[in-house]
Amino acid sequence: MDNLLTLDKVSAAYGQSQVLWDIELNVPKGGALALIGRNGVGKTTLLRTIMGVQRATAGTIRFDGAEVTRHGPHERARAGIGFVPQGRHIFSHMTVEENLASGLSALKGRGKGMISQGIPDHIYDLFPKLAQIKARKGGVLSGGEQQQLAIGRALAGQPKLLLLDEPTEGIQPNVVQQIEAALRRVREELGVTIVIVEQYLDFAWSFADSYCVLLRGRTERQGSTRTESASEVAHLVNV
Repeated sequence: MDNLLTLDKVSAAYGQSQVLWDIELNVPKGGALALIGRNGVGKTTLLRTIMGVQRATAGTIRFDGAEVTRHGPHERARAGIGFVPQGRHIFSHMTVEENLASGLSALKGRGKGMISQGIPDHIYDLFPKLAQIKARKGGVLSGGEQQQLAIGRALAGQPKLLLLDEPTEGIQPNVVQQIEAALRRVREELGVTIVIVEQYLDFAWSFADSYCVLLRGRTERQGSTRTESASEVAHLVNV
């Protein structure tokens, strides 16, 4: 299977403080990879580096057959990378519909008329609750509603790759189940490849087909969730 995303010896730093060292990562088209590890090992930084929010200080990043190492986040979004950050970062003063519409900016340059088509119907199909609260301001939504909105906003840009940072954090179990079901449909029906940072191994093993453990900013272990059990890697993760 062809790789949609490839990282070759990628490093990243905040000023003089290096966080990632020589990361090697391959994500096949249509796959779902779970990034796991203790707090502070660089998982969020790795997603930010893939998105271009954090600059890689060494190595190369290839996406969909092209090198994007020096591309900014807007260029990567238009190339087809969607990002749902930890904490959701929705616009609290804007309505649900306006938040979703803001995700359409990723479609600029992909073809005439794509933005004018408006919010894709499948977003409301994936998250029916959002259709019921279109006019509600983002700041008054529950945590679960905000998470669904953040995912929906990223999907409005019709990404090929979706990056999610702790999508189950602080969410009620029944809403976690709804989000997992929606993400499965995103993979199966829309063909979107997913990279997810996840603390809970049960969720990671249920959803993803492969995993990568980060330890002190390095790739410690990679494998298949279908052939290896969560218990084999649990000692490496803060669970």
